[in-house]
Amino acid sequence: MEFIKNHLDGYGISEQMIGYLSNLIMVVFIAVVSIMVNFIAKKIVLKTIIHIINNNSYTWDNVILEKKVFHKLSHLMPAIIIYYSASIFPSYQSIIEKFALTYMIIVTIMVFDALLNALDAIYRSFEVSKIRPIKGYIQVGKIVLFIIGGIVVISNLIGQNPLIILSGLGALSAVLMLIFKDSILGLVAGVQLSSNDMVRVGDWIEMPKYNADGDVIDITLNTVKVMNFDKTITMIPSYALISDSFRNWRGMQASGGRRIKRSIYIDTSSISFCSQELIDEFMKIDYLTDYVTTRLNEINTYNLEHQINTDSMVNGRQLTNVGVFREYIHQYLRNHPKIHKDMTLIVRQLAPGDNGLPLEIYAFSNDINWGVYESVQADIFDHIFAVMPTFGLRTFQNPTGHDIVHLKESAQFSREY
Repeated sequence: MEFIKNHLDGYGISEQMIGYLSNLIMVVFIAVVSIMVNFIAKKIVLKTIIHIINNNSYTWDNVILEKKVFHKLSHLMPAIIIYYSASIFPSYQSIIEKFALTYMIIVTIMVFDALLNALDAIYRSFEVSKIRPIKGYIQVGKIVLFIIGGIVVISNLIGQNPLIILSGLGALSAVLMLIFKDSILGLVAGVQLSSNDMVRVGDWIEMPKYNADGDVIDITLNTVKVMNFDKTITMIPSYALISDSFRNWRGMQASGGRRIKRSIYIDTSSISFCSQELIDEFMKIDYLTDYVTTRLNEINTYNLEHQINTDSMVNGRQLTNVGVFREYIHQYLRNHPKIHKDMTLIVRQLAPGDNGLPLEIYAFSNDINWGVYESVQADIFDHIFAVMPTFGLRTFQNPTGHDIVHLKESAQFSREY
């Protein structure tokens, strides 16, 4: 600075003008140096780092590059030049240092923020991230980072120790608790969800309270994002998964079997003992030949041993069409290629009611894909409805408009004849 003043003094310029010009020249010089340092940092150093990263076998450093950690770090160089040049301007040194240091603090915060984003992205590249997501913890880390950064920036601008500001924040703890209530609850919920393995990214969950029925696509500090099967997005508070109940279908997906639980209602007036003609028809059915033969031998042996009068079918033991039908369904399902053979398979009667006799199928398909599952279930019941007349059975159905019209036509026909 003195060199510039002495040089300008030789031109016969006034002392006041010399002060202005020397300051202006130093400002321009510092600006040029800062621009050059910034150019070197971005065009030479940064490009060298990018070249090294792109030509090595690691992948994690590519993520750091994508999150622009090095780009943001390069912004520190001009600020450092300005900070250490502040002593050239004694009158403005304090102000220049404060603003330069504030800028450096903000850049440092942005660098750490980018590093946290890179850490999350690197972690999500591993399969374990679906089981133990850390996005919530990353967000907590960011909150802490920005709070500490904000305190340091304010303390630097007002020239106070950060601990003094922190002690003042203690009195505002109740207000802070209110402001960050959701974040605190979300953090606690995230720890419990993760430690207990209650929900993962990719899980199918069902939560009627929030109209959520679909796949979890993201777990953050405050919310769990669910894409419903109608492609709408439902946002569920993280703590709601702890305080309320929800259904996780992961067990079904992991087991490889999806439950079929549906009943067919039989008109009880169509249930009867099997006539010889019906038995002969059953003997032609592959799934029933062995069963009918075995059962007839058992029944005949029992009736002979107990000297049952077989003139009436009411006496002793007899085959019924609904019993044979139930066994047929059981054998049909056991031999069905889309039914899981290692899981529960039951065909059972439920309590009869106003809608007839419910015959419930309880089985598992061996394909958990929704479309395939529905197709398998539909095929099974298509077949069951089609074969019921072979067993002399009718499904129960409430009268429809067609039934009433048919009944009316039958009544008119009867009156005419």
